[in-house]
Amino acid sequence: MLDNASDMKIAEEDKLRADLYDYLGVLLSAPPNKALLKKTAALTGDETDLGSAIKALARIAASRSEKAAETEFNALFIGVGRGELLPYASYYLTGFLNEKPLAVLRNDMASLHISRAENVFEPEDNIASLCEMMAGMITGRFGKPATLDRQKEFFNRHIGPWAGHFFSDLEGAKGSILYAPVGAIGRVFMEIEKQAFRMAASERP
Repeated sequence: MLDNASDMKIAEEDKLRADLYDYLGVLLSAPPNKALLKKTAALTGDETDLGSAIKALARIAASRSEKAAETEFNALFIGVGRGELLPYASYYLTGFLNEKPLAVLRNDMASLHISRAENVFEPEDNIASLCEMMAGMITGRFGKPATLDRQKEFFNRHIGPWAGHFFSDLEGAKGSILYAPVGAIGRVFMEIEKQAFRMAASERP
């Protein structure tokens, strides 16, 4: 989405959060190529809900061809006219594309010095772009790393109200095979983020 990486150190748990946002952004922006499928197949998880979803994704990626992954991605997100899912904040929040949520996002992007890349033509409220923005705010890709308050504000305004519903829809979509566990990962991760932001607020004096 943009440039300006910061060399400021961030906490290890924040690096992991940013990595997962970036990973979801990559998977949701374009069909995974052979190299990404191979890396995905090598992922390991644990017995948590998130870890179990990661293990399921790795297992499916190990047997999924690049062509099959592309066909699935196109059916889910592109289709003839439109895909099975429309992964945009405006659509999930209003039922229409290019509505007020997109205008609000563009204002916040301007204040954060984030601009759409010239080779990207999707509306900025696409879930892939929002995941990339969130990762960039955490790591300082757009300047200094954003404070936890600023991250929470952005998440609550642009991601939290709808992304969990989208990921649940992706998990259960008719065309989801590889993307079913991607949906599970996103759904669980969104809930973890919501809880973490709530806990951070309640721990303040």
